Amino acid sequence: MNFSYRCGWLFFRGVFAVYFRWRVIDPDHVPTTGGVILAANHASYIDPPLVGAGLHRDINYLARQSLFRFPLMGRILHSWNSVPVDREGGGAKGLKIILDRLLGGAGIILFPEGTRSSDGNLQPARPGIGLIVAKSSAPVVPVRVFGSFEAWGRNRKIPRPKKVTVKYGAPMQFEKLRAETKDCSRERSKEIYQQIADEIMAAIAALRLD
Repeated sequence: MNFSYRCGWLFFRGVFAVYFRWRVIDPDHVPTTGGVILAANHASYIDPPLVGAGLHRDINYLARQSLFRFPLMGRILHSWNSVPVDREGGGAKGLKIILDRLLGGAGIILFPEGTRSSDGNLQPARPGIGLIVAKSSAPVVPVRVFGSFEAWGRNRKIPRPKKVTVKYGAPMQFEKLRAETKDCSRERSKEIYQQIADEIMAAIAALRLD
């Protein structure tokens, strides 16, 4: 971790411990080195730092490209390993950066649902994460966040001191589907991307509180 990232990491860990009384379950499921995709449900603004702060390795995040236009904010986001993406969370440039970072041994947080849940319930997965998984060789760790919607859902302006939990699942591999995408039709590739996304979302849904 660089100095800026570590300061942010310590700050968020303190906030989550004191204000949200957080609980972290099975962080050892996440490899300590090498490329890894953390695929999490998304119900609140606090989900990205919550997933990242539970680990003792630095993680890459997605941030809207428009935020990088502000000099100070841009420098902070870059120091926190943020990847600029467009409003839809994709784009060729963003995809290349994500794949390059995974190839370079970085971890990155992705949200299969694409956007925050409006009611706290899990939403259907979009195929974007399937595309990234198919074009990379990184393992996928399903992650489920509990309580973040109640703490700071879309309908709340101020976060409430509700208890939150982040649970990391066992890594998933997609060798057969990845191999198939190398020599199949475009239509079949799209089906595979959605299949991967659906399997990841099912793994997230299967994670329960002990």
